[in-house]
Amino acid sequence: MLRELGRGGMGVVWLGEDRMIGRQVAVKELRLPDGVAPDQRRVLEERVLREARAAGRLNDPAVVTVFDVAQEAGATFIVMELIEAPTLSDVVSRQGPQSPEVVTRLAEQLLSALETAHAAGIVHRDVKPSNIMMLPNGRVKLTDFGIAQSTDDPRLTTSGVLIGSPGFMPPERLRGAHAEAASDLWALGAVLFFAVEGHSPFERSSTAATMHAILNEVPYLTRSQGPLASVIMGLLNTVPAARLSAEQVRGLLAQATYTPPGGLTGVTATRLAVGPAATRAIGAPGPPPRRGRLTGLVAGLAVLMFAAGFLTDRFVAGGADGDRPAAMEDTVTFGRDGTLPEFTWGENSVEGRCLNGRIAPGRRISGNVECTEPHDLEVYADDWTMSIPGEDDTFSDVSYPDPEDLYAYGEKFCTMAFESEFVVGDEAAKEKLRYRAVVPSEKGWSEYRGVYCVLRDAQDNQLTRSYVASK
Repeated sequence: MLRELGRGGMGVVWLGEDRMIGRQVAVKELRLPDGVAPDQRRVLEERVLREARAAGRLNDPAVVTVFDVAQEAGATFIVMELIEAPTLSDVVSRQGPQSPEVVTRLAEQLLSALETAHAAGIVHRDVKPSNIMMLPNGRVKLTDFGIAQSTDDPRLTTSGVLIGSPGFMPPERLRGAHAEAASDLWALGAVLFFAVEGHSPFERSSTAATMHAILNEVPYLTRSQGPLASVIMGLLNTVPAARLSAEQVRGLLAQATYTPPGGLTGVTATRLAVGPAATRAIGAPGPPPRRGRLTGLVAGLAVLMFAAGFLTDRFVAGGADGDRPAAMEDTVTFGRDGTLPEFTWGENSVEGRCLNGRIAPGRRISGNVECTEPHDLEVYADDWTMSIPGEDDTFSDVSYPDPEDLYAYGEKFCTMAFESEFVVGDEAAKEKLRYRAVVPSEKGWSEYRGVYCVLRDAQDNQLTRSYVASK
């Protein structure tokens, strides 16, 4: 032991020298506070041993390597790779928000570390900025597997105790569910948000307020768009089953680092509440709302479909007729030569995007009303796709897709949003609603490339409130 490097609630970290090999190492000594009951002490000591076993099984450049474990005189020591570098928390505190390019490289390395851990059956459970070491050469190290849990080792579960950092704890953990691989991915999304924005997405003045924010609020990105923004919002999906998988994240990150001819970097896979967009000309809708009403549940579905090859592999086409939801109505088109020649509104109302007008061939629907006033329709979700960021928000030269693919994509997108918790109402209430996808026509494709999801009353009565969950 050479000198103390730091200490925390579970022990002390020392600078050590391995005299057999001739290298400096970090030695973590378990040092429990006085007064810990013997049974609890045994649990905590076994947790440290589990940390060593878990981390020692991992082999990835972004994971701190464990060399050895020693127990003597009633103390437990873990010998590990010495990393002398600031944490991500330190870097952001000193330098402020990091560039999207830096955050993309950070995401790639952390994703690799988590994939390695998850493949070994290990959930980290405390992915946060202070556990991420930033090396001068651009490499990162994920450390502190002290609360990592092997998915095949349930013995150390403590009923009623939440282990982890509140600001980076996924919503399912706050609701009492067990940590799974998807939980680490949610925390990764929160870390990436912190890195690119310079602040935690959910940190509030108290632990209770922080937990409430995680469960009920939607963060808003201001410094990122395109694939990286899609990754962050898709990972922060509150529904684990609809959260982006590691494979989907990797595909999007590959888009973020790809530079096509002409120097344009990547494509915007989805632009739900991740950045401003210019208002369109006649026959094209206005910009998406900036209030962050919809979370990554909807964004994640869009990312999944387009990243998986919607335009080329007909990923979403098909499906048995019997699978069609009872509440879903036929998809219609808007724009020149569309079912609706015009489908527009001006500035978004403070209560949402509610409109008057019935959907029928040749009808022109324009202008919005307050959702507290009687109205016929509400746009409850939208997906802005395949636009290339630029001063004039120009579009790429992607041709109009096969209508079967476009309709199938819109219907699955709108179904996911309608059946999520972001359309307010229980099953009985939703049975009184009908929804449909509104997609651009072939001639309208040059002006707008995306999907709108619209709901109405099943009996054609006017609605008197918004059905979109507020922040």
